[in-house]
Amino acid sequence: MTDGGGGCVQGEEEEEEEEEQTVLSWGRGVCKWFNVRMGFGFLSMKIRDGSALEQPLDVFVHQSKLHMEGFRSLTEGESVEFTFRKSSKGLESVTVTGPDGAPCLGSKRKATSSQKLRTKANRCYNCAEVGHHAKQCQVPPQPKRCHFCQSVSHMVASCPIKAQQQQKPHQQQHQ
Repeated sequence: MTDGGGGCVQGEEEEEEEEEQTVLSWGRGVCKWFNVRMGFGFLSMKIRDGSALEQPLDVFVHQSKLHMEGFRSLTEGESVEFTFRKSSKGLESVTVTGPDGAPCLGSKRKATSSQKLRTKANRCYNCAEVGHHAKQCQVPPQPKRCHFCQSVSHMVASCPIKAQQQQKPHQQQHQ
C-alpha cells in the first residue's frame, strides 16, 4: 500500500518486521547448560538450517518448549534438534526434541523442595522476632546463640545436643 507519493505506509513496515521475528529456523546441537531449578538454559547450535556452523551459536531454551513427558529438563551435552526464532533478546527456541523428533531425555536430577525458592519470614538475627531485620532492631545487641539449641554458651559447630542427635541415627544403623 502506498501513501499516494509512491512511499510505503508505516503499518506495512511494522508488519514486515513482525514477520521477520516469527520466521522459524531449524537447528541441531547440544545442551550447553540447563538450570533444573529455574527451568531454563542454553543450547549450543552446531547446525543451522542444514549447514554446519564454524562457531556454535547460543539459543535460549525454556522448559516449556521441551518435548517430553513428566518433569521437563535437559542434561548438559544432550543432543537436541529444535526450531527457533530471533527475538529482541537473541535466539530463542520454539520447540526442542531429541534426535529425529524423539522426546528429550532430560536430567536425572530433579528439582527438590530444598532447591526450590523458600519463602522465609523476616526474622531478626538479634532478638529472633519476626517482622524486622537486625539493622532495624530496637533491642540492644544480644549475645550470639547456637542456631540449633539457642544456648549462649556455645555456637552450632560445637553444639553437644546436635552432636547427640547426629550420633543416634549412626548407632541405629549399626545395630
